Amino acid sequence: MSAGRDPATGSGRSLSEIFRRLIASTGPISLAHYMAEANARYYGDADPLGAGGDFVTAPEISQMFGELIGLWLADMWIRAGRQEPVYYVELGPGRGTLARDALRAMKRYGLEPKVHFVEGSTALKQLQLEAVPEAQFHPDLANVPFEGPILLVANEFLDALPVRQLIRIAEGWREVMVTVDGERFVGVPGARPMDAALPEARRGEPEGTLIETSPAQAAILYEVAGRLVEQGGAALFIDYGHAAPRTGSTFQAVRRHKKVDPFKSPGGADLTAHVDFAMLAQVAQSRDARWLGTVTQGEWLRALGIEGRAEALSDYAPQHREALHSSMHRLVDADQMGELFKVMGLAAPGWPDGVGF
Repeated sequence: MSAGRDPATGSGRSLSEIFRRLIASTGPISLAHYMAEANARYYGDADPLGAGGDFVTAPEISQMFGELIGLWLADMWIRAGRQEPVYYVELGPGRGTLARDALRAMKRYGLEPKVHFVEGSTALKQLQLEAVPEAQFHPDLANVPFEGPILLVANEFLDALPVRQLIRIAEGWREVMVTVDGERFVGVPGARPMDAALPEARRGEPEGTLIETSPAQAAILYEVAGRLVEQGGAALFIDYGHAAPRTGSTFQAVRRHKKVDPFKSPGGADLTAHVDFAMLAQVAQSRDARWLGTVTQGEWLRALGIEGRAEALSDYAPQHREALHSSMHRLVDADQMGELFKVMGLAAPGWPDGVGF
Protein backbone atom coordinates (compact mmCIF):
# COMPACT_ATOMS: atom_id res chain seq x y z
CA MET A 1 0.00 0.00 0.00
CA SER A 2 1.23 3.45 -0.77
CA ALA A 3 2.14 5.78 2.05
CA GLY A 4 0.64 9.20 2.57
CA ARG A 5 -0.59 11.28 5.46
CA ASP A 6 -4.11 11.14 6.82
CA PRO A 7 -5.20 14.78 7.24
CA ALA A 8 -7.50 13.85 10.12
CA THR A 9 -4.95 11.94 12.18
CA GLY A 10 -1.55 13.02 10.91
CA SER A 11 -0.63 9.35 10.61
CA GLY A 12 1.68 8.03 7.96
CA ARG A 13 -1.00 5.94 6.29
CA SER A 14 -4.62 6.83 5.67
CA LEU A 15 -6.99 4.47 7.46
CA SER A 16 -9.66 5.41 4.91
CA GLU A 17 -7.39 4.12 2.17
CA ILE A 18 -6.70 0.91 4.08
CA PHE A 19 -10.41 0.29 4.60
CA ARG A 20 -11.21 1.02 0.94
CA ARG A 21 -8.61 -1.47 -0.28
CA LEU A 22 -9.70 -4.09 2.23
CA ILE A 23 -13.37 -3.75 1.23
CA ALA A 24 -12.47 -3.86 -2.47
CA SER A 25 -10.48 -7.05 -1.89
CA THR A 26 -12.63 -8.99 0.58
CA GLY A 27 -16.04 -7.28 0.71
CA PRO A 28 -17.76 -5.29 3.47
CA ILE A 29 -16.27 -5.31 6.96
CA SER A 30 -18.23 -5.46 10.21
CA LEU A 31 -19.04 -2.27 12.08
CA ALA A 32 -17.15 -3.75 15.05
CA HIS A 33 -14.02 -4.14 12.87
CA TYR A 34 -14.38 -0.59 11.57
CA MET A 35 -14.81 0.84 15.08
CA ALA A 36 -11.96 -1.16 16.60
CA GLU A 37 -9.42 -0.14 13.97
CA ALA A 38 -10.55 3.48 13.90
CA ASN A 39 -10.31 3.90 17.68
CA ALA A 40 -6.96 2.11 17.84
CA ARG A 41 -5.61 4.70 15.37
CA TYR A 42 -7.37 7.58 17.12
CA TYR A 43 -6.15 6.83 20.66
CA GLY A 44 -2.70 5.79 19.55
CA ASP A 45 -1.88 9.11 17.92
CA ALA A 46 -2.51 11.88 20.43
CA ASP A 47 -4.12 13.11 23.65
CA PRO A 48 -7.81 13.60 22.78
CA LEU A 49 -8.87 15.03 26.15
CA GLY A 50 -9.51 18.52 27.44
CA ALA A 51 -10.74 21.81 26.08
CA GLY A 52 -8.14 21.72 23.31
CA GLY A 53 -8.97 18.12 22.39
CA ASP A 54 -12.16 16.39 21.30
CA PHE A 55 -13.99 15.76 24.58
CA VAL A 56 -13.81 16.36 28.34
CA THR A 57 -14.31 13.61 30.91
CA ALA A 58 -15.65 13.97 34.46
CA PRO A 59 -12.24 13.87 36.22
CA GLU A 60 -11.12 16.86 34.15
CA ILE A 61 -14.25 18.79 35.14
CA SER A 62 -13.70 18.63 38.90
CA GLN A 63 -11.35 17.06 41.45
CA MET A 64 -14.46 16.12 43.43
CA PHE A 65 -15.23 13.30 41.01
CA GLY A 66 -11.98 11.42 41.60
CA GLU A 67 -11.98 12.21 45.32
CA LEU A 68 -15.40 10.65 45.85
CA ILE A 69 -14.41 7.57 43.88
CA GLY A 70 -11.33 7.25 46.11
CA LEU A 71 -13.45 7.61 49.25
CA TRP A 72 -15.91 4.97 48.00
CA LEU A 73 -13.09 2.50 47.34
CA ALA A 74 -11.45 3.24 50.70
CA ASP A 75 -14.76 2.70 52.49
CA MET A 76 -15.25 -0.67 50.75
CA TRP A 77 -11.68 -1.77 51.59
CA ILE A 78 -11.94 -0.72 55.25
CA ARG A 79 -15.27 -2.47 55.81
CA ALA A 80 -13.96 -5.59 54.05
CA GLY A 81 -11.10 -5.88 56.55
CA ARG A 82 -8.20 -3.78 55.18
CA GLN A 83 -6.59 -6.71 53.38
CA GLU A 84 -3.05 -6.24 52.01
CA PRO A 85 -1.55 -6.20 49.45
CA VAL A 86 -4.21 -4.22 47.62
CA TYR A 87 -4.15 -2.84 44.08
CA TYR A 88 -5.74 0.18 42.45
CA VAL A 89 -6.43 -0.78 38.84
CA GLU A 90 -7.76 1.66 36.25
CA LEU A 91 -8.81 0.77 32.73
CA GLY A 92 -8.12 3.59 30.26
CA PRO A 93 -6.97 6.15 32.85
CA GLY A 94 -7.01 9.18 30.54
CA ARG A 95 -4.48 11.71 31.77
CA GLY A 96 -4.22 10.07 35.19
CA THR A 97 -6.31 12.83 36.76
CA LEU A 98 -8.92 10.52 38.27
CA ALA A 99 -6.27 8.23 39.76
CA ARG A 100 -4.31 11.14 41.21
CA ASP A 101 -7.39 12.58 42.92
CA ALA A 102 -8.66 9.17 44.08
CA LEU A 103 -5.29 8.12 45.50
CA ARG A 104 -4.99 11.39 47.41
CA ALA A 105 -8.40 10.79 49.01
CA MET A 106 -7.61 7.13 49.80
CA LYS A 107 -4.38 8.04 51.56
CA ARG A 108 -6.27 10.08 54.15
CA TYR A 109 -7.88 6.82 55.31
CA GLY A 110 -4.75 4.70 55.35
CA LEU A 111 -5.23 3.12 51.93
CA GLU A 112 -2.10 3.30 49.78
CA PRO A 113 -2.56 0.68 47.06
CA LYS A 114 -0.09 -0.28 44.39
CA VAL A 115 -1.18 1.33 41.13
CA HIS A 116 -1.71 -0.52 37.87
CA PHE A 117 -2.94 1.13 34.67
CA VAL A 118 -4.30 -0.73 31.65
CA GLU A 119 -3.46 1.60 28.77
CA GLY A 120 -2.57 1.25 25.11
CA SER A 121 -1.92 4.88 24.12
CA THR A 122 1.71 5.95 24.11
CA ALA A 123 0.72 9.62 24.13
CA LEU A 124 -1.47 9.21 27.21
CA LYS A 125 1.03 7.03 29.12
CA GLN A 126 3.42 9.95 29.40
CA LEU A 127 0.71 12.18 30.88
CA GLN A 128 -0.34 9.41 33.25
CA LEU A 129 3.21 9.00 34.51
CA GLU A 130 3.42 12.72 35.22
CA ALA A 131 0.23 12.51 37.28
CA VAL A 132 0.96 9.16 38.98
CA PRO A 133 4.73 8.42 38.77
CA GLU A 134 4.45 5.12 40.65
CA ALA A 135 2.00 3.57 38.16
CA GLN A 136 2.80 0.29 36.43
CA PHE A 137 1.45 -0.22 32.91
CA HIS A 138 -0.15 -3.20 31.22
CA PRO A 139 -1.76 -3.75 27.80
CA ASP A 140 -4.55 -5.76 29.48
CA LEU A 141 -5.50 -7.26 32.84
CA ALA A 142 -3.52 -10.46 32.37
CA ASN A 143 -0.36 -9.12 34.06
CA VAL A 144 -2.06 -7.36 36.97
CA PRO A 145 -1.08 -9.28 40.14
CA PHE A 146 -3.37 -12.11 41.22
CA GLU A 147 -2.74 -12.02 44.98
CA GLY A 148 -4.70 -9.54 47.08
CA PRO A 149 -7.87 -7.59 46.32
CA ILE A 150 -8.25 -5.20 43.40
CA LEU A 151 -10.04 -1.85 43.50
CA LEU A 152 -10.88 -1.25 39.87
CA VAL A 153 -12.22 1.82 38.09
CA ALA A 154 -13.23 2.22 34.45
CA ASN A 155 -14.50 5.70 33.59
CA GLU A 156 -15.58 6.25 29.97
CA PHE A 157 -13.69 3.13 28.93
CA LEU A 158 -16.39 0.71 27.81
CA ASP A 159 -18.12 3.14 25.43
CA ALA A 160 -15.10 3.17 23.07
CA LEU A 161 -14.96 -0.63 22.73
CA PRO A 162 -16.34 -1.96 19.44
CA VAL A 163 -20.04 -2.80 19.13
CA ARG A 164 -21.81 -5.19 16.82
CA GLN A 165 -25.11 -4.02 15.34
CA LEU A 166 -27.78 -6.54 14.35
CA ILE A 167 -30.75 -5.40 12.27
CA ARG A 168 -33.98 -7.23 11.50
CA ILE A 169 -34.82 -7.21 7.77
CA ALA A 170 -37.56 -9.12 5.93
CA GLU A 171 -35.36 -12.22 5.60
CA GLY A 172 -34.33 -12.25 9.27
CA TRP A 173 -31.49 -10.84 11.35
CA ARG A 174 -28.32 -9.52 9.71
CA GLU A 175 -25.16 -7.86 11.00
CA VAL A 176 -24.53 -4.25 9.97
CA MET A 177 -21.49 -4.14 7.71
CA VAL A 178 -19.46 -1.20 6.42
CA THR A 179 -18.96 -0.78 2.68
CA VAL A 180 -18.09 1.99 0.23
CA ASP A 181 -20.75 4.02 -1.56
CA GLY A 182 -19.08 6.49 -3.90
CA GLU A 183 -16.77 8.64 -1.81
CA ARG A 184 -18.03 7.63 1.64
CA PHE A 185 -18.40 4.66 3.93
CA VAL A 186 -21.92 3.47 4.77
CA GLY A 187 -23.51 0.82 6.96
CA VAL A 188 -25.57 -1.88 5.21
CA PRO A 189 -27.15 -5.20 6.28
CA GLY A 190 -24.82 -8.13 5.66
CA ALA A 191 -25.69 -11.25 3.70
CA ARG A 192 -25.17 -13.86 6.42
CA PRO A 193 -28.12 -14.84 8.69
CA MET A 194 -27.40 -13.83 12.31
CA ASP A 195 -30.53 -15.05 14.13
CA ALA A 196 -28.39 -17.39 16.27
CA ALA A 197 -26.47 -14.40 17.66
CA LEU A 198 -29.56 -13.17 19.49
CA PRO A 199 -31.33 -14.63 22.53
CA GLU A 200 -34.42 -16.52 21.39
CA ALA A 201 -36.68 -14.12 23.28
CA ARG A 202 -35.50 -11.22 21.10
CA ARG A 203 -35.62 -12.84 17.68
CA GLY A 204 -39.27 -11.93 17.15
CA GLU A 205 -38.67 -8.15 17.17
CA PRO A 206 -40.33 -6.34 14.22
CA GLU A 207 -38.60 -5.59 10.94
CA GLY A 208 -36.35 -2.54 11.16
CA THR A 209 -35.35 -3.20 14.80
CA LEU A 210 -31.65 -2.65 15.49
CA ILE A 211 -29.91 -4.16 18.50
CA GLU A 212 -26.38 -3.34 19.63
CA THR A 213 -24.19 -5.85 21.44
CA SER A 214 -20.56 -5.68 22.46
CA PRO A 215 -18.64 -8.93 22.88
CA ALA A 216 -15.60 -6.80 23.77
CA GLN A 217 -17.39 -5.15 26.69
CA ALA A 218 -18.78 -8.49 27.84
CA ALA A 219 -15.29 -10.00 27.78
CA ILE A 220 -13.94 -7.22 30.01
CA LEU A 221 -16.78 -7.65 32.52
CA TYR A 222 -16.32 -11.41 32.51
CA GLU A 223 -12.63 -11.06 33.31
CA VAL A 224 -13.07 -8.36 35.96
CA ALA A 225 -15.85 -10.30 37.69
CA GLY A 226 -13.68 -13.40 37.74
CA ARG A 227 -10.78 -11.49 39.28
CA LEU A 228 -13.06 -10.07 41.98
CA VAL A 229 -14.34 -13.53 42.88
CA GLU A 230 -10.82 -15.00 42.98
CA GLN A 231 -9.00 -12.13 44.70
CA GLY A 232 -11.58 -10.03 46.48
CA GLY A 233 -12.19 -6.37 45.77
CA ALA A 234 -14.66 -3.96 44.24
CA ALA A 235 -15.13 -2.24 40.88
CA LEU A 236 -16.84 0.83 39.47
CA PHE A 237 -17.81 1.16 35.81
CA ILE A 238 -18.89 4.69 34.88
CA ASP A 239 -20.08 5.53 31.40
CA TYR A 240 -22.95 6.85 29.38
CA GLY A 241 -25.49 4.20 28.62
CA HIS A 242 -28.75 2.58 29.67
CA ALA A 243 -29.66 0.50 32.70
CA ALA A 244 -32.50 -1.36 30.91
CA PRO A 245 -32.48 -3.12 27.51
CA ARG A 246 -33.21 -0.88 24.51
CA THR A 247 -33.10 -0.88 20.73
CA GLY A 248 -31.76 1.52 18.10
CA SER A 249 -28.34 2.74 17.05
CA THR A 250 -26.23 4.78 19.48
CA PHE A 251 -23.08 4.65 17.34
CA GLN A 252 -21.60 8.15 17.15
CA ALA A 253 -18.43 10.18 16.65
CA VAL A 254 -17.14 13.26 18.47
CA ARG A 255 -14.45 15.66 17.28
CA ARG A 256 -13.67 19.09 18.73
CA HIS A 257 -16.54 18.66 21.21
CA LYS A 258 -19.12 18.23 18.44
CA LYS A 259 -20.85 15.22 16.96
CA VAL A 260 -19.62 14.40 13.47
CA ASP A 261 -20.27 11.72 10.85
CA PRO A 262 -18.77 8.46 12.25
CA PHE A 263 -18.13 7.22 8.70
CA LYS A 264 -16.02 10.21 7.74
CA SER A 265 -12.25 10.19 8.40
CA PRO A 266 -11.96 6.96 10.44
CA GLY A 267 -9.25 7.39 13.04
CA GLY A 268 -9.84 11.14 13.22
CA ALA A 269 -12.68 11.16 15.77
CA ASP A 270 -13.70 9.33 18.95
CA LEU A 271 -16.15 6.55 18.03
CA THR A 272 -18.44 5.40 20.83
CA ALA A 273 -21.74 3.69 21.58
CA HIS A 274 -23.93 3.65 24.67
CA VAL A 275 -23.15 0.94 27.22
CA ASP A 276 -25.78 -1.73 27.91
CA PHE A 277 -25.38 -1.96 31.69
CA ALA A 278 -28.24 -4.45 32.04
CA MET A 279 -26.39 -6.97 29.90
CA LEU A 280 -23.08 -6.33 31.66
CA ALA A 281 -24.66 -6.87 35.09
CA GLN A 282 -25.84 -10.29 33.90
CA VAL A 283 -22.32 -11.13 32.69
CA ALA A 284 -20.82 -10.20 36.06
CA GLN A 285 -23.41 -12.19 37.97
CA SER A 286 -22.81 -15.21 35.77
CA ARG A 287 -19.36 -15.42 37.40
CA ASP A 288 -20.84 -15.04 40.90
CA ALA A 289 -19.58 -11.49 41.44
CA ARG A 290 -21.87 -9.27 43.47
CA TRP A 291 -23.77 -6.69 41.41
CA LEU A 292 -24.26 -3.79 43.79
CA GLY A 293 -26.53 -1.90 41.41
CA THR A 294 -26.59 0.54 38.52
CA VAL A 295 -27.67 4.12 39.22
CA THR A 296 -27.35 7.48 37.50
CA GLN A 297 -24.14 9.41 38.05
CA GLY A 298 -26.11 12.28 39.58
CA GLU A 299 -27.76 10.01 42.16
CA TRP A 300 -24.49 8.34 43.05
CA LEU A 301 -22.45 11.51 43.48
CA ARG A 302 -25.17 13.12 45.58
CA ALA A 303 -25.37 10.02 47.78
CA LEU A 304 -21.61 10.27 48.32
CA GLY A 305 -21.91 13.91 49.39
CA ILE A 306 -20.73 15.94 46.42
CA GLU A 307 -22.91 18.89 47.42
CA GLY A 308 -21.32 19.07 50.87
CA ARG A 309 -17.87 18.67 49.36
CA ALA A 310 -18.51 21.54 46.93
CA GLU A 311 -19.63 23.74 49.81
CA ALA A 312 -16.58 22.86 51.90
CA LEU A 313 -14.23 23.64 49.01
CA SER A 314 -16.10 26.91 48.42
CA ASP A 315 -15.62 27.92 52.05
CA TYR A 316 -11.91 27.15 51.77
CA ALA A 317 -11.52 29.03 48.48
CA PRO A 318 -14.47 31.46 48.18
CA GLN A 319 -12.99 33.03 45.06
CA HIS A 320 -13.70 29.73 43.27
CA ARG A 321 -17.23 29.21 44.62
CA GLU A 322 -19.00 29.86 41.32
CA ALA A 323 -16.65 27.58 39.35
CA LEU A 324 -16.92 24.79 41.94
CA HIS A 325 -20.69 24.80 41.92
CA SER A 326 -20.80 25.06 38.13
CA SER A 327 -18.57 21.97 37.89
CA MET A 328 -20.72 20.10 40.38
CA HIS A 329 -23.89 20.84 38.45
CA ARG A 330 -22.27 19.67 35.23
CA LEU A 331 -21.57 16.32 36.87
CA VAL A 332 -24.94 15.78 38.59
CA ASP A 333 -27.69 17.69 36.79
CA ALA A 334 -30.09 15.64 34.70
CA ASP A 335 -29.64 17.85 31.63
CA GLN A 336 -25.84 17.61 31.88
CA MET A 337 -24.01 14.35 32.79
CA GLY A 338 -26.13 13.36 35.76
CA GLU A 339 -28.81 11.32 33.99
CA LEU A 340 -27.16 9.94 30.85
CA PHE A 341 -24.09 8.66 32.72
CA LYS A 342 -24.53 5.57 34.87
CA VAL A 343 -22.45 4.06 37.68
CA MET A 344 -22.36 0.29 38.09
CA GLY A 345 -20.83 -1.24 41.19
CA LEU A 346 -19.46 -4.77 41.58
CA ALA A 347 -17.87 -6.52 44.54
CA ALA A 348 -16.45 -9.86 45.54
CA PRO A 349 -18.62 -12.33 47.44
CA GLY A 350 -18.36 -11.46 51.12
CA TRP A 351 -17.51 -7.83 50.46
CA PRO A 352 -19.95 -5.20 51.80
CA ASP A 353 -22.67 -3.26 50.03
CA GLY A 354 -21.49 0.00 48.48
CA VAL A 355 -22.68 3.48 49.41
CA GLY A 356 -24.87 5.00 46.71
CA PHE A 357 -26.38 1.77 45.40
